[in-house]
Amino acid sequence: MSIAKIIVNPYAGRWKARAAIPDIERACQRIGLAYELEITEEPDHGIKLAREAALAGFSPIVSAGGDGSISEVVNGLMQAAGGGSESDGVAGPLGIIPLGSADDFADMLDLEKEVEAACRVVLAGHTRVVDVGRVNDRFFDNNSAIGLEPMVTITQAGMKRIKGTPRYILAALKTILSHKPWHMRLVWDDAQYEGPSALVSVGNTRRTGGAFWMTPLAEVDDGYLDFVFTSRLGRLKLLRLLPTTFDGSHIERPGVNCARTTHLTIECDPPTPIQADGEVFELSATHIEYTILPGRLEVIVPAPGERGSESERGSESVRGSESVRGSESVGGAESVGGAESVGGAESVGGSESEGEAA
Repeated sequence: MSIAKIIVNPYAGRWKARAAIPDIERACQRIGLAYELEITEEPDHGIKLAREAALAGFSPIVSAGGDGSISEVVNGLMQAAGGGSESDGVAGPLGIIPLGSADDFADMLDLEKEVEAACRVVLAGHTRVVDVGRVNDRFFDNNSAIGLEPMVTITQAGMKRIKGTPRYILAALKTILSHKPWHMRLVWDDAQYEGPSALVSVGNTRRTGGAFWMTPLAEVDDGYLDFVFTSRLGRLKLLRLLPTTFDGSHIERPGVNCARTTHLTIECDPPTPIQADGEVFELSATHIEYTILPGRLEVIVPAPGERGSESERGSESVRGSESVRGSESVGGAESVGGAESVGGAESVGGSESEGEAA
């Protein structure tokens, strides 16, 4: 009989995960889920614990925490599976007990949020294989970004009195008002751009930060990364743009460019921080490289019919119509590639039609 390894980040959800430990253990004992539980003690400790547990034969490896906690476990699982080369196998299975402030990845997979219900899903063991993104040497399951987005992450980390999604929104307002633009050169599968930009947000799923549908057409298992970037937007326009990220309609606005790719290289001046799944892992980067690893992670999810599907939830939450999916053009951006302008839309690309934050 396999034994689950449950890795708890006690700080997740502002110590919500620590308070939930007795509930997790009671639930596992009640439903008959064999487990061992370990608690992370420092940043990136979850990577080590997950890697060691997977190599020791524990299955599944369960992350009890928020998006950053899940990301650490995913990194450990990917390392145990070989590190992400083309010849590596599928990592996992990964179980999730969502206990974070945003729980973007859990929501995008329509996972149970109540502790015992989440444990029952883990015990049932129904899985789904999803893609994994990689930025430089870091894996991510949900979202990664440079520019303003990781600056928002840094700002909100210092805000102690406000919790949950309002903290991210207030942090975004403060960051936009104080930001300076970067000069970036982006090169992806079939086009490129060089010029000023405030942010590049790369999504394996649609939502980040609990409220921001930065890549509202992303699919977690389509073999592509969706990304958006801004061109020539000042502070006032960025402030006006912020509310439109709550429903994904920002991708229809002038100065916002969107595309899909399997590979994205960015040169940035001045240096930028990088975040992956809400965690800043590099503070000063000038060269950033994104890659998609299709079908590399097995995640335990509710069996079909037990919960509403992701596509049903997403269609109600974002404004990604088929007309938007088809407009993969540069518009007014300084494109150096072969993308053509279509109807004044400011989306970029020319690959295939868009599919499915933080």
